Amino acid sequence: MSDEVAPGYVRVRLDLSYDGKDFSGWAKQREGQRTVQGELEAAIRTVTRSKETYELTVAGRTDSGVHARGQVAHVDLPAEVWAEHEEKLLRRLAGRLSHDVRVWKVAEAPAGFNARFSAIWRRYAYRVTDHHGGVDPLLRGHVLWHDWPLDVDAMNAASKALIGEHDFAAYCKRREGATTIRTLQQLSWERDASGVITATVRADAFCHNMVRSLVGALLFVGDGHRPVDWPGKVLAARVRDSAVHVVRPHGLTLEEVGYPADSELAARNIAARNKRTLPGAGCC
Repeated sequence: MSDEVAPGYVRVRLDLSYDGKDFSGWAKQREGQRTVQGELEAAIRTVTRSKETYELTVAGRTDSGVHARGQVAHVDLPAEVWAEHEEKLLRRLAGRLSHDVRVWKVAEAPAGFNARFSAIWRRYAYRVTDHHGGVDPLLRGHVLWHDWPLDVDAMNAASKALIGEHDFAAYCKRREGATTIRTLQQLSWERDASGVITATVRADAFCHNMVRSLVGALLFVGDGHRPVDWPGKVLAARVRDSAVHVVRPHGLTLEEVGYPADSELAARNIAARNKRTLPGAGCC
């Protein structure tokens, strides 16, 4: 599938971050809720004095309440609009946007770049604490409180069975026509000196609710309610398990999106659109 920029337009990459607390996710919604995409598109339209709204494509469509530190998006702007506003666009967006969303970099994208389909991985962090006193008030919007002591070693041991290419149907909210096959590249847990435990979760892509479902299952292992081999057995079953709890969104942050070398962007763009099947899977 071709993703060539229309004649007379320039593809622009935006690197941004936001606090998801007061947003109904990334994607625009018909009901008029406040969304990151809606805010950004309106701001771009205003600062470029355009009659048209230019639609953004994002690397990872975060849910309501989820934060982002290293989000990436692109927008195709008319060449004359880009030429006029290129040097001042970043500063003007800073003056227009609300303080809970910031654009850090605006630049013409290399040939073949697509914020969503050119990405080779997304890295999320989920932060939780099991401190008896609760969460540091200054971190309460970004850290989940788990009211049971957590065994980080047990969670890391349970995570090993989930690494690799699998059908994550058991940990995803299904969407019609969409595959749930993903390659989980990293899933690890680490407790810092303050007692905050961070799960680092990296994959080529994620399906809906996947990270929060994985975290929910592994917290059950960490607090002793489930054995170490339970998350792997849930994965192998390939069906949603009512025992898998989808944890609250505020502990989740999209930290970084990875892209290949410029020369490989177009090829990755095409490959990422192909629907995957697992080896040995039938067609029907």
